[in-house]
Amino acid sequence: MGYARGSRTNKPTTQVAGPAPVAPKSAAKPATSIWNMQIGGGKPKPDMKSVEVLLFTSELADLIEAGMTLGQALKALANQGEELSAQRHIAHDLCDRIVRGETFSDACAAHPKTFPPLYSNMIRAGEASGALVEVLRRLADHYERYDNMKGKIKGALTYPVIVLCFGVAAVVGALVFIIPKFQRVFESLGASLPLPTLILLGASDFMLHYGWLLGLAAVALYAWFRKWKKTPQGRRKVDGWKLKAPLIAPIVATGTYSSLAYTLKTLLVNGVNVLQALKISADTCGNAVIEDALNEARKRVTDGTSISGPLAASGIFPRMMTDMLAIGEQAGDMPGSLEHIGKRYQKDMDRAIAAFTNALEPILIVLIAGVVGFVAIAILMAVFKVSSSLG
Repeated sequence: MGYARGSRTNKPTTQVAGPAPVAPKSAAKPATSIWNMQIGGGKPKPDMKSVEVLLFTSELADLIEAGMTLGQALKALANQGEELSAQRHIAHDLCDRIVRGETFSDACAAHPKTFPPLYSNMIRAGEASGALVEVLRRLADHYERYDNMKGKIKGALTYPVIVLCFGVAAVVGALVFIIPKFQRVFESLGASLPLPTLILLGASDFMLHYGWLLGLAAVALYAWFRKWKKTPQGRRKVDGWKLKAPLIAPIVATGTYSSLAYTLKTLLVNGVNVLQALKISADTCGNAVIEDALNEARKRVTDGTSISGPLAASGIFPRMMTDMLAIGEQAGDMPGSLEHIGKRYQKDMDRAIAAFTNALEPILIVLIAGVVGFVAIAILMAVFKVSSSLG
């Protein structure tokens, strides 16, 4: 399978009339290439991260647009980066599969953790329309928007998490190392202590004798929660909580709506039908509650074109989003309407992140100041009580 040399306007040529002449067994399992024998002594990374997929897709589009065939471009990418990088391993495997007669979309589908259904289906649409380079460009834009969105959310959480960790470490350090010294002094003086001081000394004594048990319980609880969160019921519970939790819900909801709109728009622009686009969007939305709503809406779509009604009936999506989508359907420009929806909710997400950061910082400061203040007051009350007794 080759691609014609030329300018950007030249479209890649590919066969789409029938299935590729591939033996069923070779398509079902990963290729065993010379590459896997050349890397001896080590094991390649199995999958690429989203940032690596973004760079891989962008570079692949550049190489094909420069005049390389798909196989030549994949070989060039396979020779870049570290010896055991995921890109080299996957690019070699993609090249091997294409040489054996598979289509590029089927080769990508053989790596579902690196190339999700959105990726392979868009590649398949690009092969059918002869516009692979344009599809790769759109995929690169999609991954860039996704990474920017994820980076903003992580950036908003970084500072509060650091402050919270330092606050917890300071309190635990005071209970374990500082308070016991005061306790020995108070016991040597034999004076009665006020209630806040007794509570503080009790907490310190508990941390000294049972702190290891508390840490072990925390680790076990965290491991159980991670395992439970991967179950269908646990995933739905956690994702539902994300859509209702104060401060967090606006960020998660607007980010998911924006990503969903951009995903649907990208699929529809590249010729994927509405029902298939809904299925792919449900598989890649990242929220079990919204995934269930999309799957239910997909069942209720009867004519294959109108989706605003079923989405509105689910009660999950905001009225503004479904109304804008309905206007796009009436005007015959659903991709344009989805573009506006994506931009709108991306701006809403930016405002939600700013509000979250502005609200969380003072909350954490007050919380940590309250705990530290209680420790200081408890110690000072004891000092004053002992001083008055001695006097």
